[in-house]
Amino acid sequence: MSVNHTTTKSGPVKAVILAAGKGTRMKELTNELPKPMLAVQGKPILEHIIDGLMGAGIRDFCIITGWRAEVIEDRFGDGSRLGTKIRYARQAVQDGTGKAPELAKDFVGADNFLLTYGDILVRPETYQQMLQRFAKGDFSGLLTVTVGEDVSKGGLNFFDDHFCLKRLIEKPGPAQLEQLRAEGWLKPGQPVWYNAGIYLFRPVLFEFTARLQKSPRGEYELTDAICGMVAAGHWIAGLEIVGRWVDVRDAQVLAALEKGEL
Repeated sequence: MSVNHTTTKSGPVKAVILAAGKGTRMKELTNELPKPMLAVQGKPILEHIIDGLMGAGIRDFCIITGWRAEVIEDRFGDGSRLGTKIRYARQAVQDGTGKAPELAKDFVGADNFLLTYGDILVRPETYQQMLQRFAKGDFSGLLTVTVGEDVSKGGLNFFDDHFCLKRLIEKPGPAQLEQLRAEGWLKPGQPVWYNAGIYLFRPVLFEFTARLQKSPRGEYELTDAICGMVAAGHWIAGLEIVGRWVDVRDAQVLAALEKGEL
């Protein structure tokens, strides 16, 4: 499959935000609030994300809610207070990241969409950089990465010379990492690319989420759908997030954000 890096332009882009989880690592902080509604510097994490996406020109949102869904829906309503349009879809069963985006399939329609978790904070310009990279080639998706994280807790990504995805391994264990070193996939002095959890997709993604089988963890994994896309010959662009990237995974990270340390 050839790729043209200059002529293909992406069409309208919507945003899908996954905000259904409770965030059990936050302990009592999420007894009454879903994690994306925890405050950072005076407003919810989720509102920081929406503001950043709006800064990139996105005006059409679907938020996937679950735990304490009404807290999110009551705060943002139809989005008119923020000057945008927001609709909601509820994930009744928390069965993994692979099935959650399917709740937004009708919302997405024929448009491209940015997919992000509701607990990841980046600089607003990151979203603009994603859109610019996506528009430069005949890509079916874009995956963001960062360095310096523990890949055993997330996705490990490998790219070709055009920084397009070649291989993705979800939460590799010590034996798997050793094998990757032995096979030359992991080389000393080269970046180890950690999945940063923010994506762009064409609607073709849903062809692959529809085929998912549960992983050994008993969940449907979005990364399995992405691997399926690559295996089928779809181009998935990579983009390194430069500067701020914060996974608000626990109370310690939240406290550091409040102090302005992250």
